[in-house]
Amino acid sequence: MRPRTAAFVFAGVVLVVLLFASGTGRSQSAMSALPLAASTPAGNPSSPARIALGRQLFWDPVLSGNKDVACGTCHHPRFGYAENLDLSIGVDGIGLGGSRRFGRGTTIPFVKRNSQTILNVAFNGIDETGRYTPSAAPMFWDMRAVSLEQQALVPIKTHEEMRGNAYPEDDAVAVVVGRLAANAEYRTLFSSAFGGSQAVTADNLGKALAAFQRSLTATQAPFDRYMRGDANAMNASELRGMRRFERIGCANCHKGPMFSDFQLHVLGVPDNPKLPASDAGRDVPYAFRTASLRNLTMTAPYMHSGVFNTLEDVLEFYDDVRGRGGRRGGGVNRSRNPNVSRDQLDPLLQRLRGVDDDDPDLIAFLRALSDEEFDRTLPTRVPSGLPVGGRIQ
Repeated sequence: MRPRTAAFVFAGVVLVVLLFASGTGRSQSAMSALPLAASTPAGNPSSPARIALGRQLFWDPVLSGNKDVACGTCHHPRFGYAENLDLSIGVDGIGLGGSRRFGRGTTIPFVKRNSQTILNVAFNGIDETGRYTPSAAPMFWDMRAVSLEQQALVPIKTHEEMRGNAYPEDDAVAVVVGRLAANAEYRTLFSSAFGGSQAVTADNLGKALAAFQRSLTATQAPFDRYMRGDANAMNASELRGMRRFERIGCANCHKGPMFSDFQLHVLGVPDNPKLPASDAGRDVPYAFRTASLRNLTMTAPYMHSGVFNTLEDVLEFYDDVRGRGGRRGGGVNRSRNPNVSRDQLDPLLQRLRGVDDDDPDLIAFLRALSDEEFDRTLPTRVPSGLPVGGRIQ
């Protein structure tokens, strides 16, 4: 290589490094903006009729055993389509969000995990390149379902969420489909959405709920606008926080447009004391899916057990898990859950460096991942005639 050419190449390399260090090297980051629109699976193309039907179903407590809880009870737009409770209260609950409580004499337990937001759930499974497969999207904290179509029917069958003691689990979906088929308005809505005179089926129930959830996107956070080229979308503190987020190792798991690798990790998060027994997860003991960091400003409390009320609490947890020497890179992993040994903890925790619960720049960056301009529309009525959203007043 000639000296002059080599000089230009060296200058170009330096420029790339400087651009990344200044926060403008977007292509070098493990993080990226959300797509402006969500893809749909081939078997469930989106349509206004399917979304409209899904919205009605989402807010209609007719889907629950006692007809007292709807999907929207625990996924309310007031709380970013989460709940503002550490553990959800489904059947036999009264009230909304943090004021929700059990009715007298109930034998129904708490839902054993925190209610995740469904905003942007359409993008679950998206990787760092922007590729994802809606029909294989991982759902729930333990990833026990794939696709929104499959996920949508699970709460209907779950005892503490929507089924209660009204009927056996194996009968739940069939009973609900029977209720819908007996309603003339729902028969018309299903026929409009899917065609035919026998359109009220379990499969179409899942598809309609999935179509509505897929429509709930929030893709204009300051971070998204910045990554798409708006240099003024993020302030200096947020940009410093973004660089720090990557430098200390958060992006090892919280990466891609959804800030999640959609993998299971053992972190030793404390159990919620409201539970009668420790929650060990599903396949891998105490492994739970990396949470998306989208819209954190609206979706507290945090983690699968809902034990942390603030972002500062979460950062303190990671600082503590790394050991108090963690800020200097000399800490030793330790579990905050007595049922999880240090050896069980995910090795990626060793790669965290310098986590500080009192870091205003890092907190500012996390807040810049929120977009509060999203669809908050509730129907004024639902076809069953029951209270919209169930017993939330």
